[in-house]
Amino acid sequence: MIIIPARLKSSRFENKILCEIDNLPMFIYTAKKMQEVDEVYMALDDEEVLKIAQKYNIKAILTSKNHESGTDRINEACQILKLNENELIINVQADEPFIEIQNIKKFKEFSQIAFEDEFCFMSSCYKEVDAKTCEDPNLVKVVTDSNDYALYFSRSKIPYERANYKQNFKAHLGIYAYKVKNLQEFCTLKNSALEECEKLEQLRALENGKKIKMLKIQSQSIGIDTKEDYEKALARFGVKK
Repeated sequence: MIIIPARLKSSRFENKILCEIDNLPMFIYTAKKMQEVDEVYMALDDEEVLKIAQKYNIKAILTSKNHESGTDRINEACQILKLNENELIINVQADEPFIEIQNIKKFKEFSQIAFEDEFCFMSSCYKEVDAKTCEDPNLVKVVTDSNDYALYFSRSKIPYERANYKQNFKAHLGIYAYKVKNLQEFCTLKNSALEECEKLEQLRALENGKKIKMLKIQSQSIGIDTKEDYEKALARFGVKK
């Protein structure tokens, strides 16, 4: 199952989920794409947004406005749906409307295999980028071990190039998969110091010794964090508002 968390208020780009892409609100555009992969639910925080989802026949659940993260919102949705603790949940962000369908299909298959390892707590993915691109603090970077488990995520450029680094850098894509029981455990963990410093909730898992398996993908997707991202994405993908 895919659950897409979406909140109306956004600190960097308010009401961005309502911005139109091909005459559809962004969050509806994303949901309709994901329906080609699996059953989709939206976890929303606003009654008017819920009505929009219902208008487009998107399954949606109204959740609390008080959640600090999309993960907490998904956890509440799972409780409302009374899902089995071993159900695999894929978390796709509403502001990732251009993520390729084939990559989500690939990620779903990858995650099903990854969770055969009892130590795998969650999974996510990354794409390779050049040194210049990863200087953007809005682009989260990840470093991994030899088995592609995440070692650290940062808004800073990592690793630091004291000597010539001969590999591409890894840009994290904010797509996750976890079993319901792991999601529930994650949401009971206290916010960590590194999480608060970087404002990256996945660091909570790493600080608590949890393992995040990473999948390398090739993607042209642009996450919509700012108005500039939105305009850039419309131009790149040749779609209209």
